Amino acid sequence: MRSSILAAGIAALYAVTASATALTYKLQPNEKSCFYTQVTQRGAKVAFYFAVQSGGSFDVDYSVVGPSARIIMEGSKERQGDFVFTANDVGEYRFCFNNEMSTFADKTVDFEIAVENESRAQIPSKQGSSPEQTSVLEESIIKLSSQLSTIHRNQKYFRTRENRNFSTVRSTERRIFNFSIIESLMMVAMAGLQVFIVRFFFQGARKGYV
Repeated sequence: MRSSILAAGIAALYAVTASATALTYKLQPNEKSCFYTQVTQRGAKVAFYFAVQSGGSFDVDYSVVGPSARIIMEGSKERQGDFVFTANDVGEYRFCFNNEMSTFADKTVDFEIAVENESRAQIPSKQGSSPEQTSVLEESIIKLSSQLSTIHRNQKYFRTRENRNFSTVRSTERRIFNFSIIESLMMVAMAGLQVFIVRFFFQGARKGYV
């Protein structure tokens, strides 16, 4: 019975209007790209997360601009970020990534934009239960939600670390392969040069003997 009340409490407490977008985008060199979300209610919470998965030094410039062209936040050469801010204005919000600092390296960026209205409904209480029991249940639900959010952030962090390490391994393998090809070509060239020098000396010695 307690588990059914807890489930009903979670559903009621967090029956909020939410919209989210999670994308992976590849920024070309010298490119600036913006993504947009619409906020329809003043005071809504906007969550913005991004992480550079591959390319260059795993960094990118970013900015968040509100409906009145006011810059809410910005940063340069950041590897990742996880922000939550309150939308004071209703309208279109712009989230931009800038790779103009890079002349040849493209960047793969994972990002997520979520808009939530935090208005909470009342938890349905069991007949005969005291307000103290309801308060304890609400605190438990809030704590559980916080722990789930922490786990979700940790998962995103470890996924980013895994992608970056994999990108570093691929880059190292590519460099080793290129160096091996260059080394092989240099060995072939040195062998050919040695053969040419030895033949030149023998031909010169034969002419001197004659």
